[in-house]
Amino acid sequence: MHKSWQEIFKNYPKREEVSRLLDEINEKRKVSTIFPPENQVFRVFNLPLKEIKVLILGQDPYHNDGQACGLSFSVNDGIALPKSLINIYKELEDDLAIRRANGNLEDWHRQGVFLLNAVLTVEKNKPASHSKLGWEDFTDYIIKEISDRSESIVFILWGSFARGKKKFIDSKKHYIIESAHPSPLSAYRGFFGSKPFSKSNEYLKKIGKSEIKW
Repeated sequence: MHKSWQEIFKNYPKREEVSRLLDEINEKRKVSTIFPPENQVFRVFNLPLKEIKVLILGQDPYHNDGQACGLSFSVNDGIALPKSLINIYKELEDDLAIRRANGNLEDWHRQGVFLLNAVLTVEKNKPASHSKLGWEDFTDYIIKEISDRSESIVFILWGSFARGKKKFIDSKKHYIIESAHPSPLSAYRGFFGSKPFSKSNEYLKKIGKSEIKW
């Protein structure tokens, strides 16, 4: 974790609950397979707060072997692309004529794309299995802190779950891009054709920030 997050973590009013949550998850790891690995749960916070240009919000980590890596929508090298990421790449190619094959989004992260999941852990083959443990209170706080402490960030909210977090974002200070989720169930209901990548770069260019090399 970058040191810029230390004060934010320290000031979280429910930090004792997070400590208990981590203890609970560590106990679960003794009898179940939990993703991502323990050393990657807070990986997204390696990105310094001041370097965030774009925030893409996911729901919870991928739940199959080898996929979850602590960055929303990203998978480890050599892992087949999940269906949502396939659709994200389809939109990227249509939007900016960029074709990607590797599902590792670490290069986005290094450029200032904060790939946050609302829930930071999951049990193997059980999607949303940790959604009621208390992670969302913590990540709601993180979203609001990023909004309050930063200027001119692009918040990309895909699907009704992510769009429900808009209440934590100051729309007068930041640029919010909303659409349907890229999952196969909803991608054709407004995700395809939404052009989030070009819109993000147009905004970043307008405010004098370097564009993301998607």
